[in-house]
Amino acid sequence: MRTRVLIAGLAAVGLVAGCAPAQNTPAAGGGDEKTGTVRVWLFDEANRAPKEAAVKEAIAEFKTAHSGVEVDVQWIPVEGRADKFSGAFNDPASAPDVAEFGNTDVSSYAATGALADLTGDLSSWKEGADILPAVLETAKSGGKTYGLPWFTGIRALYYRTDLFAELGLKPPTTLAELTETAKTIRAKKTELYGISVGGKYTYAMLPFLWAHGGEIAKQDGDKWKSTVDSEQAKAGVTAYANLLKADICPPEQCANLTGTQSITAFAGGKAGMSIGGDFNRKAVEAGQVKGKYAIIPIPGTEAGKIAPAFSGGNLLGVFNATKRKSLAVEFTELLGGAKYQEKMYVAMGNLPTLGSVQQKLAASDPSVKPFVDTLTAGTKFVPATAAWSKIDAQNVLPTAIQQIATGGKDPAAALATAAAEMNKAFG
Repeated sequence: MRTRVLIAGLAAVGLVAGCAPAQNTPAAGGGDEKTGTVRVWLFDEANRAPKEAAVKEAIAEFKTAHSGVEVDVQWIPVEGRADKFSGAFNDPASAPDVAEFGNTDVSSYAATGALADLTGDLSSWKEGADILPAVLETAKSGGKTYGLPWFTGIRALYYRTDLFAELGLKPPTTLAELTETAKTIRAKKTELYGISVGGKYTYAMLPFLWAHGGEIAKQDGDKWKSTVDSEQAKAGVTAYANLLKADICPPEQCANLTGTQSITAFAGGKAGMSIGGDFNRKAVEAGQVKGKYAIIPIPGTEAGKIAPAFSGGNLLGVFNATKRKSLAVEFTELLGGAKYQEKMYVAMGNLPTLGSVQQKLAASDPSVKPFVDTLTAGTKFVPATAAWSKIDAQNVLPTAIQQIATGGKDPAAALATAAAEMNKAFG
């Protein structure tokens, strides 16, 4: 799930990285009543009104098509979702029929047995074939699909067009050029960060790791093993950590920055560049750099290449405990369909998961194109295992980044420790 500036922390996307709540017993199977109330959990937002308006429109349409049916939406704070979902996993009576959750939580949530397998439902859904394959993969665990991808969170490079013009700079075409450009900005505009990125911004670091040929982990059968200590991964993580230096983004100010704080600094006119998601555009538009920025894909190690981005995002899933399975699936497909994906884009800036909607928006809004191009070039995801939630919650990778940036450990030592901690979690 991607971290959202509106929530003070999703997506990440870029992406909300989840932590798996403990469970005692799986939620029991439900039924298929055709009337009554469909209970829905959706994530709350700092500015919920636009999202709520779109959802209310979908509810009205759904109720018109289903006599005797009500839809009750409960807005769940992202920070408190672990306790809410834990309660639902342990007590079927408290479970909703439909829920929004982050795609990094899929494996840990699926392990509870509480979520319905939607593989067949999405295969027979008339819009199902339009879901981008790479995005659909983020909804899977153990070969089964546990949610309908509602929106995806892709990160790209934001840069100040006015500043670049003033300093005679061109948008970087490689990661090495990105670093040199950031140094130039900092040298000539000492009050600014060359690029605002943070030690706690895992999903900004991953494109560097992947672009250098590294991987987070590799799977062998049903076992995962960390590979962040490989030479390729070390090169990528080090390249990112080197942005957190005095001549770009000083570690005493940037080592603890999150993704939200990084993009907030850019929106506030404090940086020449930043790495942000499609979901950050509204926040940037509301800031001091409105009309003075542009977006390009994060470049790779070679000119003309795009660095693989983390494919964050949120899903709409159905609980096994629902007593109204058909209604729950139908409402999920309505809210997750093309009509309301487009409305959610207009309302919240959420990048749709349906290819036809993406192309339509990219044709009418040039700012969407860098994110669509990044998706088309190929994205990657975190290890599809429940252990990832534990690794993420323990800040294993951010700790390594911070150690390298501050000189607390050399890259080899920092990543060897990170790999050992990851392997302990993998089991």
